[in-house]
Amino acid sequence: MSDGSATRAAAVRAVAAVIGAGSKLETALAAPGASGLDGADRAHAQALAFGTLRFGHRLQRIAAPLLSRPWDTQPPELKALLLVGLYQLEYAGTPAHAAVSTTVEAARAVGQARAAGLVNACLRRFQRERPVLLARADASLAGRTSHPQWLVAALERDWPSAARGILAANNEHPPLTLRANARRITTAALADRLEAAGFTVRQAPFAPRALVIEPPVDVRELPEFQQGLCSVQDAAAQLAAPFLAAAPGMRVLDACAAPGGKACHVLEEVPGLTELVALDIDPARTARISESLARLGLTATVRVGDALEPGVLAGQTFDRILLDAPCSGTGVIRRHPDIKWLRRPADLGPLAARQRQLLQALWPRLAAGGRLVYASCSVLKAENATVVRGFLSDTPGAVDVTESVSLNVPGLPAQPATDEAGVALLPGIAGTDGFYYACLERCAR
Repeated sequence: MSDGSATRAAAVRAVAAVIGAGSKLETALAAPGASGLDGADRAHAQALAFGTLRFGHRLQRIAAPLLSRPWDTQPPELKALLLVGLYQLEYAGTPAHAAVSTTVEAARAVGQARAAGLVNACLRRFQRERPVLLARADASLAGRTSHPQWLVAALERDWPSAARGILAANNEHPPLTLRANARRITTAALADRLEAAGFTVRQAPFAPRALVIEPPVDVRELPEFQQGLCSVQDAAAQLAAPFLAAAPGMRVLDACAAPGGKACHVLEEVPGLTELVALDIDPARTARISESLARLGLTATVRVGDALEPGVLAGQTFDRILLDAPCSGTGVIRRHPDIKWLRRPADLGPLAARQRQLLQALWPRLAAGGRLVYASCSVLKAENATVVRGFLSDTPGAVDVTESVSLNVPGLPAQPATDEAGVALLPGIAGTDGFYYACLERCAR
């Protein structure tokens, strides 16, 4: 098998794991078939997998008419072969003969040797009938923007004037955004170092530590990252620390802390906290918090536990609580295109229920006069304003102060949720990932 077909085979296996077994793309790409490739081949396989899943819903609409049997009855490996092949022909700029021949070879490598002829025929037919097939795929907004229909409908319902911008932004390649470690370097000094190394650097106007650098690279190769001078964090996520507004002497809880980016940002900005407790339910992801703390030269109390368990935080109160709630992730699709395939409408109810439960469980841990910041990387109101509005209506003494807090962030391109709680940053408007924040304060007794 040639090197070209090896990368295709790795991409096919990863895509098949996502669309067939519901695996996360990150996990699928770490499997031996992809991780065993050399650097350039591994990067190519990853690019193929990411691109295929990003545009896969449109490609699926192209591929289905090429088959004699219904798409849903096909094995995941065959679906993935067709999607990867079509992605190369339509989006990747791969020469047609190379895209077809290497994908056919990859069919044999992934146990679909009997389908090699079918793959060859479908890809060649696409080349002949491309205008007709594209017109059919693009007949709907979901097809043109390569999103599941349910998500398109939800975005049009929640954000009627911004939905198309969100859909377009979801298909863009995400920038590499760094956060300067305020304990060790200024944003300007970090920008100077990066520019001296040949990068183009620009700063987000509303996030003073955020630098977007081009071209994007594996951040682990940056000396500045290795030395703990910076971390990777989207500008929207960097608003958690200023919204929290912790001060020296306070006790702070990050209740769903992994992988630790927001907790570390708070520590960088506010030396002299009495304690920051970083809590998370996942032991493996919690270990990443400790790794980040060590790299950045920071100290926190790191604990594994479920914030919903009464005994985990029993007897403790905090001046500030950050609840970065588990959510659908619909605001970070440009970074995680597998979300288009892994999320279902039925997921939203249980997610919203858990978000509400976490709010209710953590509120008694907030000191009088303290502030709880509810955050999510979803752009769906069912997980955001609706959850917070319901909590506020049922919780005496809880006040939404998001609007006044937002005034302290110059240049913030957030979308106030009219007559609703909190603010949202929407992909396509803010130029960031999609994020939602609500700042809730507990009235002093």
